[in-house]
Amino acid sequence: MDIDLFRQTMSSGDRIDFNSPMPPILNEYSDEARKITSKINNEYHTMPEIRVLFSELIAREVDESFRLFPPFYTDCGKNILVGKNVFINACCCFQDQGGIEIGDGCFIGHQTVIATLNHDLDPAKRGDMFPRPVKLGKNVWVGSHATILPGVTIGDNAVIAAGAVVTKDVPQNTVVAGVPAKVIKNID
Repeated sequence: MDIDLFRQTMSSGDRIDFNSPMPPILNEYSDEARKITSKINNEYHTMPEIRVLFSELIAREVDESFRLFPPFYTDCGKNILVGKNVFINACCCFQDQGGIEIGDGCFIGHQTVIATLNHDLDPAKRGDMFPRPVKLGKNVWVGSHATILPGVTIGDNAVIAAGAVVTKDVPQNTVVAGVPAKVIKNID
């Protein structure tokens, strides 16, 4: 399966059967992601070197304005799309199989978790996966220790407060906080 078909399939939101051809592909991408993130995380690299490694990880070229402070963790890597002037701080964990799109100008704080997969509640089908993409609009600021769950879209200029657990879409120009996150103010 080529990378474009993989991204399209995983971003569709359709059930991925544990016994389908997809889990072995996910395992292959996971192995590659662990190799590349080991390189990123276990020695010093200049920012241009990090951009090269991150581009290899996501199989797409990142803009020269992209910045990442390692360590960085992902269990796939191939379904991340990053805009211009994006900054990802240390210790972030991206479960990107379902697709993560990060708009221009986003800041992502320390230890942010972005998850794009759920499993079936039925124990007999627990290995089945439900991928759902996460999309961050332009100029989104995600505070430290925030968690963004599958299928969430965050509007332009929104702020996710530190420690928030985002379970549903966030309107543009708002600040959300809490568990689960709720709008606490509008941004003028």
